[in-house]
Amino acid sequence: MSEAWIIDAARTPRGVGKQGKGALWEVHPQKLLSTVLKALVERSNLNTSDIDDVIMSCSTQFQKQGACVARMAALDAGFSTKASGVTLDRFCGGGITSVNLAAANIMSGMEDLIVAGGVEMMSYTRSEAPPTPLDAGNLDLRRQYPQLNVGIAADIIATEENFSREALDAFSLESQQRAGRALAEGAFTKSLVAVHNPDGTLALDQEEYPRPQTTAESLANLQPAFEGMMDMEFFDSGRSYRELVAERWPGLEVEHRHHAGSSSGVVDGAGALVMASPEYAQKHDLKPRARIVAMANMGHSPEYILNAPVDAAKKVLGKAGMTLDDIDLFEVNEAFAVVPMKFMRDLNVDHAKVNVNGGSIALGHPIGATGSMLIGTALDELERRGQSTALVTMCAAGGMAPAVIIERI
Repeated sequence: MSEAWIIDAARTPRGVGKQGKGALWEVHPQKLLSTVLKALVERSNLNTSDIDDVIMSCSTQFQKQGACVARMAALDAGFSTKASGVTLDRFCGGGITSVNLAAANIMSGMEDLIVAGGVEMMSYTRSEAPPTPLDAGNLDLRRQYPQLNVGIAADIIATEENFSREALDAFSLESQQRAGRALAEGAFTKSLVAVHNPDGTLALDQEEYPRPQTTAESLANLQPAFEGMMDMEFFDSGRSYRELVAERWPGLEVEHRHHAGSSSGVVDGAGALVMASPEYAQKHDLKPRARIVAMANMGHSPEYILNAPVDAAKKVLGKAGMTLDDIDLFEVNEAFAVVPMKFMRDLNVDHAKVNVNGGSIALGHPIGATGSMLIGTALDELERRGQSTALVTMCAAGGMAPAVIIERI
């Protein structure tokens, strides 16, 4: 079996995902993604007629983000019409899955050059896409697995696992501080690609979401974000979130501990990686930056939604024949503070190795794009530190988590 090499990684800055507020909200999702695709072609001097596929993740495939954004963005970027495209959805985990599928196709020998990544314009989808329950209205499934709001699930996990509001806030503050240091040190510069408005003016060339001025006091003053939902009707079910929680978790008094400052930010963004077989790379003088060591997917209890990363990490380490001690850096998406905190506690992983440049609490989480961004961030940081291996994983709705281990070449 061949190896799959990472040739390069690039991404946009993350813009605040609110119409009229964020810097990217007027950019079409295809344009946002094509900005990254163009940059990757230029940086690696790719012949786009050799690209076997463009595999992209997008979670809300609605109107502007529908119609196979991967293929349309590739065409918009000026790729050869020979370069096919496909768009997938694994909720938050799709940006890792797109890379993993690209790697699998290359390792099998079926393809040689793939661009993989993701895009999400949350300023668009949050305002215009209709809200849909995770069960898509399947009442039989709902009775079996009541999949509620992810923020309520985060509070349920924090309550059951005894993560205090103070501990969650302390982690969130550290995420902001780490992101602030990373920005000051230029840790993200290598991968960042500037985005322009339709009229050609600069839209954004730096991260827009982080708040490095955040303090413990400012976080302590924030009100819980999801407590107010408990008495709302769960879509058209005739029952409230509180009733559904009481049915699935009888006797549990949910303590609402997450808020805007301990939850991932709503942002716009796109990211992608160039993946190639060693044979193709060597023949075309493409210098690899890393290789894929192992990949895994893991499911967990759908109603908890956020708990699969721990098992995904164990599985991918087993596939690689590695232990936690073999990993230099971890990227565990900060969907909510409880997710990486549970990961570190359950696996006894030192926080000094996890999300060293901050995470989605500070930087934002453009759903379908985040996984690819995290892989690129991990690779950039391995190079900055002169280290070797990184493990990247993230929770995804439906109680899932993809994972990947990369190793510098």
